[in-house]
Amino acid sequence: MEITELPAPVFCGVDWAETHHDVALVDASGKQLAKQRIGDDAAGFGQLMALLTEHGDRKESPIPVAIETSRGLLVAALRATGRPVYSINPLAVARYRDRHSVTRKKSDAIDAAALANILRVDMAAHRQLPADSELAQTIAVLARAQQDAVWDRNQAHNKLRSQLREFYPSILAAFADHRFGLFAREARTILAAAPTPTAAALLTRRQLRALLKRAGRSRGIEVEADRLLEVFRRDYLHHAPQVEAAFGQQTAALLRQLDTACANAEQLEAATSEAFDQHPDAHVITSFPGLGSLTGARVLTEIGDDRSRFANAGSLKAYAGSAPVTRASGKSCVVTSRRVKNQRLASTGYTWAFASLRGSTEARAHYDRRREAGDRHVATLRNLFNRFLGMLFFCLHHGVPYDPVKAFPNRPTPEILSAVA
Repeated sequence: MEITELPAPVFCGVDWAETHHDVALVDASGKQLAKQRIGDDAAGFGQLMALLTEHGDRKESPIPVAIETSRGLLVAALRATGRPVYSINPLAVARYRDRHSVTRKKSDAIDAAALANILRVDMAAHRQLPADSELAQTIAVLARAQQDAVWDRNQAHNKLRSQLREFYPSILAAFADHRFGLFAREARTILAAAPTPTAAALLTRRQLRALLKRAGRSRGIEVEADRLLEVFRRDYLHHAPQVEAAFGQQTAALLRQLDTACANAEQLEAATSEAFDQHPDAHVITSFPGLGSLTGARVLTEIGDDRSRFANAGSLKAYAGSAPVTRASGKSCVVTSRRVKNQRLASTGYTWAFASLRGSTEARAHYDRRREAGDRHVATLRNLFNRFLGMLFFCLHHGVPYDPVKAFPNRPTPEILSAVA
C-alpha cells in the first residue's frame, strides 16, 4: 500500500505598504524559505500567487497568510482565492519582533518574517478573517460610511453652532426648542437667506413664510412666521457692521459644509437600508426591539454573517465590549467594563439598548430593576445590550425571530407592567 506523504506546512507573512509589499515564507521549523518584494498591483499579486504555488500552495491545502490589516485590495484578492487570511494587530507584531532582537532592529522584510512566524507558533490564538457574503460586505461598506457621515455631520453642526454663539444669538434662540435644532431644514434655509443677525431682523413676515415653505413646512406656517419675526427683532448685542459681515461669510461656508454632510448622511442611510433589507438575516435582526433597518445594518456590519466567526455567545459579547472583565490576583478581585472592543458595535449597542426601553416593556422592567439595584445608567444599558447579544447569537444560529419570553425568562408581573406604563 502506497503512503502519500503530506506536504510540510508553510506559513506566509505580508508586510504591506502603499506602493509595495514584502513577503516572507517559513516552514514548520521556522526556516525562511523565501522572501520577495512585490508591487501593489495585479502583477505583484500574480508574483505572490506564483511564489505560494512554488512552495506547495494547493486548492485543498492553501498556505495561510498573515497581514497587519483587514482592508484593501490585496486583502480582498487574497480572500477571493479562498485561503485563510489572518489580520494581526501591529502591536502584536512589534512585541513578537522584540523576542528575536535585543537591538530593536526593524525592516519590512523582518516584519514579514515575524508575521509568518506568528502563524507558525500561535495561529490558534488569532482569528481568521470571516468569510462574509458579498452582500454583507456591501452592507458593511455602506453602513460604516453612513456612520462616518453622521459623525462628520455632528462635527460640522458643532462648528457652526460654536460660530453662531460668537455673533448670532437670535438664530440659536429661534430654534432652541426645535426637535432637530440647527439640523432642521427650516433653520438651515433661514440661515442661508440671512447669514447675519442684522439680515435676519430685516426679514419680513412674507419672506419668512416663503422660506418656511421652501424648507418643506406645510402646517402652522403663519404662526411659525410670526414667532420667528418676534425672535429675530428682539434686542441683541452686535459686532461692528464689517466684522459682523465677515462672520456672516464664515457662517455661509460652515453652513455649506453642514448641508453637504446632511445630504451625505441621508443618501447613505437610504442606500444602507435598501441593501440591508435584502439580506436574509434582516428579519431576525429587526425583530429585536430598538433595531430598525439602519441600526440593524450597523449590527450586521460588525458581526457579519459568517456563523463560524464566534465560537459562542460569550465571544460575541467580548467582541462587542458588553461582557465585563475580571481582574483577580491574590485577595484582589475587580470587575470592570471592557475597554478593548469594537467601538462601532459598542456605540450601536448603546443606541439599541436605549431605544428598546420605549418599545419593550420587558427591556424597560429589566432596566428599572438594575437601576434600583444601584447600577448606573450606562452600566445598565450595557447589561441590557449584553443580554440582547446573547439572544441575537441564538436567533441567528437557529434562524428564529426574537422571543421576549426566552430573552427575559423572569418576565415582570402585571403589577410591574402597569407601574412601568
